[in-house]
Amino acid sequence: MKILFLTQYYPPEIGAPQNRLHELALRLKKSDIDVEVLTAMPNYPKMEIFEKYRNNKIKSEIIDGIQVFRAKIYMSKSKGIVSRLLNYFSFVFTSYLKGRKLKTNYDFILVESPPLFLGYSAMALSRKLKAKLIFNVSDLWPESAEKLDIVTNKSLLKFAYNLEARCYNRATLITGQTEGIVENIKSRFPNKHISWLPNGVDLSYYNPANFENSDFRQKNGFQADDLLFFYGGILGHAQGLEIILHAAKELKNEKIHFIVQGSGPEKEKLIALKYELKLLQVHFLEPVTKNEMPFVLKAIDVALVPLKKLELFQGAIPSKIFEALAMEKPLLLGVDGEAKRHFIDKAKAGLFFEPENVGDLVSKINYFSENLGEIKSMGANGRTYVNEHFNRNKIASDLVEVLRNI
Repeated sequence: MKILFLTQYYPPEIGAPQNRLHELALRLKKSDIDVEVLTAMPNYPKMEIFEKYRNNKIKSEIIDGIQVFRAKIYMSKSKGIVSRLLNYFSFVFTSYLKGRKLKTNYDFILVESPPLFLGYSAMALSRKLKAKLIFNVSDLWPESAEKLDIVTNKSLLKFAYNLEARCYNRATLITGQTEGIVENIKSRFPNKHISWLPNGVDLSYYNPANFENSDFRQKNGFQADDLLFFYGGILGHAQGLEIILHAAKELKNEKIHFIVQGSGPEKEKLIALKYELKLLQVHFLEPVTKNEMPFVLKAIDVALVPLKKLELFQGAIPSKIFEALAMEKPLLLGVDGEAKRHFIDKAKAGLFFEPENVGDLVSKINYFSENLGEIKSMGANGRTYVNEHFNRNKIASDLVEVLRNI
């Protein structure tokens, strides 16, 4: 069996979809499935082509035994809608032009959405290469873009919803990253074959026993008895990260520190808010590679995971949850619905605070500061739970079984 992954995002970029897809490819390969990847020139998160890939220097490469083909992409640091659309659609066209020349008989093409527009290339390549289409949905776009007011143009939204329906109807298999996504699609497309393909974690890699020598605290000026609350990931609108800064303003305990690590469109605004509120215990750090991340998680105490208070996020499970729990770090979770049911109600792996409720967040931070013993026990609960339910090896083997049945 041979599969082509079609995705705009892939290593050496760092990020949730990049890691998830590469880890899945590696495990499918171990199950004797030949996986190749068609992706863009790496550019995330700085929105500029990585130096060694500039001028189309690397058109194909092998990463950890996976053949990766690279297509050109339009890049701009502008955050405007026109620049974003040019970015997306440039890869739609170049990925099709690159993919149509691949001299391989693929059984499946698995396309990662969002960006939804890549569905155009996926559908065209599916016909051209005579391969069945798997549409992998990690975010319900355009629904999320509409509800977050990221896209307000009615014509563009109608266009996007029509494209979404075309992609789903064309697919042999639709996979959803969360149970909420799966149920949403099933309710609208009841006759389609839809499977849950969750994110997960490599517990052999994210193992706290392997990272005892973390020097993260010393390098960043934190004391051994400081209580570190950590957010790592995209600094975007959906996360509502200003709640962390407003909570920090309310707290008087000088041993409590907040670390916000990552990049994204809201970063400058958040840093400006830090200085406006005169916050000495909020620290912004640059994103790090996958190899460095376990050392960071080993050193912190509690993983902060907020999202905006939207019904849309009832089915969301932010990927940063899995690595934190695998490293035995409890959650301070501001995500209601599916994530709360899994990791708070069932796993007992942290505390929940109401999204966008500063007072509730402050109360839960104080609880952790007054009950330090629960940090360790909740963290241990979390590793046990993700091992049982979100182990990457099991996720991949389940997908293999689905594909072989197809």
